Amino acid sequence: MITTLRAALSLVMLAGFYVVAVGLAVLLGWLSVLAFSTDHVRGAGYLAIFALVLVFGIVSALWQVARAKAAPPHGVEVPPQSAPELWTVVRELSAAAHTRAPDEIRLVPEVNAAVSEEARLLGLVGGRRRMYLGVPLVQGLDVAMLRSVLAHELGHYSRNHTRLGPLAYRGRAVVMATVQATAGSIVGWLLMGYAWLYMLVSAAVSRRQELEADEISVAVAGRAVAQQALREVEVVSAAWAHYTGVYVAPAFEVGLAPAAPAFFGGFDALLAARSDELADLRRQDPDATQSRWDSHPSHAARIAAMDRMPDVHRARDTRRATLLVPGFPDAAAMVAEGSLRFEDRPRLDWPALGAAATTRNRQRVADGVYRAAARLAGLPRATLATVLGLVAQGRGPELALELGLAPSAPSPAPGPVGAPTAQPAPGTDADDAGTLVDALEVVVRSAAVQAGIARWEQPWLGGPRLVDPAGEPIDPRPLAVLAADPATVADARRHLAALRVDVDRAGQESAQADALGASLLAGVASMSVDGARHDVLVLDEGLVLVPAPRRGSGRKRLAALVEGASVGELAARYRYLPFEEVATAKVRGKVPLRATLVLKRGGTVRLKGRYGADKLADNSEAVLAAAVLSVRRTPAKTPTRA
Repeated sequence: MITTLRAALSLVMLAGFYVVAVGLAVLLGWLSVLAFSTDHVRGAGYLAIFALVLVFGIVSALWQVARAKAAPPHGVEVPPQSAPELWTVVRELSAAAHTRAPDEIRLVPEVNAAVSEEARLLGLVGGRRRMYLGVPLVQGLDVAMLRSVLAHELGHYSRNHTRLGPLAYRGRAVVMATVQATAGSIVGWLLMGYAWLYMLVSAAVSRRQELEADEISVAVAGRAVAQQALREVEVVSAAWAHYTGVYVAPAFEVGLAPAAPAFFGGFDALLAARSDELADLRRQDPDATQSRWDSHPSHAARIAAMDRMPDVHRARDTRRATLLVPGFPDAAAMVAEGSLRFEDRPRLDWPALGAAATTRNRQRVADGVYRAAARLAGLPRATLATVLGLVAQGRGPELALELGLAPSAPSPAPGPVGAPTAQPAPGTDADDAGTLVDALEVVVRSAAVQAGIARWEQPWLGGPRLVDPAGEPIDPRPLAVLAADPATVADARRHLAALRVDVDRAGQESAQADALGASLLAGVASMSVDGARHDVLVLDEGLVLVPAPRRGSGRKRLAALVEGASVGELAARYRYLPFEEVATAKVRGKVPLRATLVLKRGGTVRLKGRYGADKLADNSEAVLAAAVLSVRRTPAKTPTRA
């Protein structure tokens, strides 16, 4: 009853927003007519403009939302004849929630479960209903926990939570579109205040509906199972983020991909290998972070609320939820095939994929050291002999300076599941200490792999490791220490020769830095680059310079660029200026930027911004200026031992 009243209040407030907006437009129009009649022409003109802007904002927002079409269904459909037990469970849960069963069940590639409906007449008339099941979620739960999760999703339909959902959703879209259309004016500020109040009430209604849906979960599965399922979703989410961030993404970045069965098969292997770490996550306190703007209560609040709900005792089905879908690995492979952009990447199974991806990524790191050595030696390509020669000549400090190395404590090896997963930037590694010895260790590792006396492994537990052909770990640190000292570099050469490493052959593979794995910081449209118009994407390791037309929305161009491809792909497609190639930056103005970048191999790049240029974010110009100013002050990140 309380939720119904709150929902009604939110809908009344939604109608009130339109009343206020239209009322303001009428008031401004009346005031402008009054001002014209009293010969206050200038003031009347301003009022008339405000009124027209407001009316245009309301009408355009309503038109955009009315024309919006529902996204087509995604994932792979699981028909009843393919998974009869799953459909039996879903129909049973639908009956318990006093709602009709979905018309479709679809497997999707994320840690999520949801039910959607193609409602008509702004949500007042129901339509085709679909249930979405995330493949990694099914992999991580048992049958009892999956029943609890699905009961919650169906519970939203048991009390007509979602009957007015499309109306409320479209209403929120109109509210925000209208506020954006009138931003920067007094009217816009007034409407923004009302919109904030509406969003607060709407979020409160949504949070209450989540707790009511949890009541269905407890009634169907029992309190203990419902609470465990809520916690387990957090654990599976953390494991999935670790898997995709540490294992899958680096492979995609270097042009490799898992075979379709291996994509979700690898996640199964990680869950088994890191069971102890996952158990530690389960013992942690549930997340209690909560904001008044959140549409969901915190997990801690939901678990506490379940303690107050009537409990039931049911026999627990501890089978893996994957057993509800016969041939689950094949179905999961179909999901991977239909949802990932494999393109023409070579596709490998684990563990071969992890080894190949690690080998390519570590060579990219080594190439950063080799390119610095080549610049100092005045050569087009550097080898390990080039690096050792610079050290022997006493130019090791110059190499360290060229790499921007600075002493620091080594970072830990890749952490456990649930720890923050920050991917290394191009030309860097997750373990960065920043000493000359670390840089020498990088190239010694690379040379050992190129010589065939070592290879990389990426096990499911722990970080990548360098091993010999028999699989025994190799520690190249002592050899790197010898190679970093002019007095002992000759000893390092002899050791390398004894290991059958040809220092004249082992060396640089890539002539220029790439942007694979780089982070996007900002974007500024319609800048002058050496006199030609470009859109500029600012990465943490360089600038992507994209030729731009003289007309059109710069913001839309920038958004289309970053949504259509990764920054690594964009850097390969357009001109890429790595910061490692910049010697100095002469800045004559920050916002808009006016600067000349002097390149280490000769030549310059002139950047000139425009006042009022379109940007990806409001601070993009300041970020660009800061990146250019710090280009020679940012130490390079050079890896230590894994």
